[in-house]
Amino acid sequence: MELGLSGKNALIIASSQGLGKAIAKKLAEQGVNVMISSREENKLEVVKNEILEQSKGKIKYKACDIKNNKDIQELVATTIHEFGSIDLLVNNAGGPPAGTFEDMTDEDWQHSFELNLLSYIRMIREVLPHMKNNGSGKIVNIASSSVKEPIPGLILSNTFRTGIVGLTKTLATELASYQILINTVAPGRISTDRVAFLDETAAKKHGLTIEEMQRKVKSTIPLGRYGEPEEFANYVSFLLSDLNTYMTGQTFLIDGGMVKSI
Repeated sequence: MELGLSGKNALIIASSQGLGKAIAKKLAEQGVNVMISSREENKLEVVKNEILEQSKGKIKYKACDIKNNKDIQELVATTIHEFGSIDLLVNNAGGPPAGTFEDMTDEDWQHSFELNLLSYIRMIREVLPHMKNNGSGKIVNIASSSVKEPIPGLILSNTFRTGIVGLTKTLATELASYQILINTVAPGRISTDRVAFLDETAAKKHGLTIEEMQRKVKSTIPLGRYGEPEEFANYVSFLLSDLNTYMTGQTFLIDGGMVKSI
């Protein structure tokens, strides 16, 4: 199915691995010009060459610490310099440390705020003038299934990921007159390094092997397995595509049916 993405220009945050990388690859296969970014420049070079093998668009990269506003400004400026405009933005960030409320210091809270919420706010603020100038745009904010059902032991994620939902819902109304659509996508158990780390942490806490822990988690997922990053990227690509013309301000769970709330 033709998604109408060819020739569009995308900025994908935290895209040297995991979900961000999968989204970058999927968009590149559709002919999108993609700017990938993360803190590790050496890793970005490797990922760029990997994506180029299947890409129908241009692939560029720039290192960026998304907790640093100057880095964000330079990343957006570089993307505009390379591609001329930004049509698509995917906000993404690594997960904050696991732990309970009493485990966390002020520094932990501040770090997570800057990484998992303020970075999204800053990125949108920098990209917005260019989308408004284009008269259209698509933004996808990556959150977590915790926005629908808080996850025990992830107090920081439960707090700030939910803030992303509020941001998205509010901006959907404010940006609608500019034909800019914005949605949140919330992954459940997708096979990434982050999920592997959470499984390892939980296994140690409960005195289980990683395999036992994973079997226990999979038993709570109706589809009986973890999702693949490529599957997740398919849904994000649709929301960014010309096929999505009327969905904005929504939060979509990609979780195999794991979250039981309505």
